[in-house]
Amino acid sequence: MTEMNYASQIKAAKEKLGAVILAHYYQLPEIQDIADHVGDSFALSRLAATLDNEVIVFCGVDFMAESAKLLSPDKTVLLPVKDAGCPMADMAGAADVKKMQELHPDAAVVSYVNSTTEVKAHSHICCTSSNALKVIRSLPHQKIIFLPDKNLGAYAATQVPEKEFILFDGYCPPHNETTAADVARLRKAHPVARLLLHPECPGEVRQEADFIGSTAQIIAHADESSHKEFIIGTEEGILHPLQQRNPDKTFHLLSRELTCRDMKKTTARELLDSLENMQNEIHVDENLARMARSPMERMLAV
Repeated sequence: MTEMNYASQIKAAKEKLGAVILAHYYQLPEIQDIADHVGDSFALSRLAATLDNEVIVFCGVDFMAESAKLLSPDKTVLLPVKDAGCPMADMAGAADVKKMQELHPDAAVVSYVNSTTEVKAHSHICCTSSNALKVIRSLPHQKIIFLPDKNLGAYAATQVPEKEFILFDGYCPPHNETTAADVARLRKAHPVARLLLHPECPGEVRQEADFIGSTAQIIAHADESSHKEFIIGTEEGILHPLQQRNPDKTFHLLSRELTCRDMKKTTARELLDSLENMQNEIHVDENLARMARSPMERMLAV
């Protein structure tokens, strides 16, 4: 079936259900083009909670769909591909949080939203890559347990030096594979290009950046910048909206490793199947959901 035919059938199935399709920036271009809304994971979850649609189809990975369910408990949330997961989120569990709390009972547990519902449920507060610094600065605690991403946590530590950070040894595999050698090679090939990075990249890469921010912040920076050439240090899916919004600018991916295989599992075929068969509905235990919702609400209050 052609992409156009899939798009037509997906639109019909979506309208029949009264569903809304959300897609993360890292999704395939064909999915981003079909979606009603494209964005960062938590921003999409917050948006979904404000919409009238009773069915949310989240084209992303499991923790994103779970976050949407936490914020919209009375709605039906579908994840088109059941095994679209996040290796970084899966690195940390509730037992890891409890162990770190036992070792550092006076620390606040800050969990990145790129985490499981169980980890969120045992945290003091959540954060995103865009609001991590604000969230951490808002806490009265001197010690911060940060998980699961050690790179985002290490970046926060450089920006909030007055606090002590205890970092879990987790990471996003594609971002963590970027190196200073990648930067040197791309700088040599594109000497006038500005380097825009996600804070999930390692420290040796971050220290070379011209700008560090979340996916949405990288896009906004490129939109607003007077520069015409950029090296992009985050997942390759971001190149699609960047090029759409800035046809007069040039973008180079920092590394060929910057591909999330789980994000690329969702195709138009899977999306259509999910809509037509209402498959892969997300369910979260009610007690666990209540526990996980509290640290998310604290973040929203900040």
